[in-house]
Parts: sequence; structure tokens; C-alpha cells
Amino acid sequence: MSRLPKLDPAKLTGKQKQVYDKIAASPRGGVRGPFGVLLHAPGVADPVQALGAYLRFESPLPGRLRELAIMITARFWTAQFEWHIHRGFAEKEGVDPAIIEAIAERRTPEFENADEKIVYAFVRELNKQHRVSDATYAEAVKLLGVEAVVELTAVAGYYTLISMVLNAFEVEVPEGTVPLGA
Repeated sequence: MSRLPKLDPAKLTGKQKQVYDKIAASPRGGVRGPFGVLLHAPGVADPVQALGAYLRFESPLPGRLRELAIMITARFWTAQFEWHIHRGFAEKEGVDPAIIEAIAERRTPEFENADEKIVYAFVRELNKQHRVSDATYAEAVKLLGVEAVVELTAVAGYYTLISMVLNAFEVEVPEGTVPLGA
């Protein structure tokens, strides 16, 4: 059970209602997961949702690479809700289910695509070492370009924030899903 009660849309404050309406009208299609928590602090919720909307729906970073980075970050944090929601998005964007399964099992996936391999290395290093080696950085810039590396870093940072919110407030996984192991 989540640590915070679900907010009743009919009882939201003015600022909460503004943010709620932005999220509900976005391509997300509804207010759930971390946004139910963040609405308790609408001053935080609004810029967080705006950044997330940009990264998911407007960023030039290819969806396949974005979702791979999200899967890596969600698994690093064992952010159950994020993992289960984005698993489907990752598959729709073209991430091989075998790669997703390997990440779920904390194994290094076999990659056919060099861009996926460098995204995995970059995001894993950033999560585990809190920095990226010169070699990984240079390879990422060579394969993806500077703009994509900046966007990739922002995706990893944003989903770290989202994972922390989900974990701190114990947001439940969608009903019928099997939680990831530790």
C-alpha cells in the first residue's frame, strides 16, 4: 500500500488541479504512479511533469534508446512501478525482450546494436560509479552525438528522481504484475 492516500480530483487545491489537468491532458493519458505522489507538492509536480513530458514525448533521443535507459535506471533502483509500466513501452519502441529480461535478472545483455551497447554502458556506469569513464563518454559521443548524450544523461537523472519518489512512497505496482526481485 502506498504511503500517501490517492488524492480525490474533486478535492484538489487550485495549483493541484492545474497540474493534474496538465498531466491528464498529456500523452501520458492519466495521473498515476509518481504523479499521484508529486501532486501532494504541486510546486514540485509541475516542473517534474514538464521535464518528463519533454524527455518522453519531444526529445530527439530515439525512443528505443530512451526506453532502454529507463529500464536500466528503473532496475538499478528496483523501482517496481516504473519497471512494469516502461517494460511495455520499451518493447513497443523496439527494445529486444531478451535485453529487457537480462536487465531484469541483473545480467549484462547481448547487444546486436552498438548504440544500445553504449547506452547500457553509459547509464550503468553513471548509476553505479556516479560518473562515466573517458572511454565510455568518447564512444557515446562518437556513436550518438553530444546532444543525444546530454539527453541520455537527463533521462537517467530524471528517472532516478522518479524511481526515488516511487520507492520512498512505496507506490504499488499495477495489479496482476509480479514484482522484480531485489
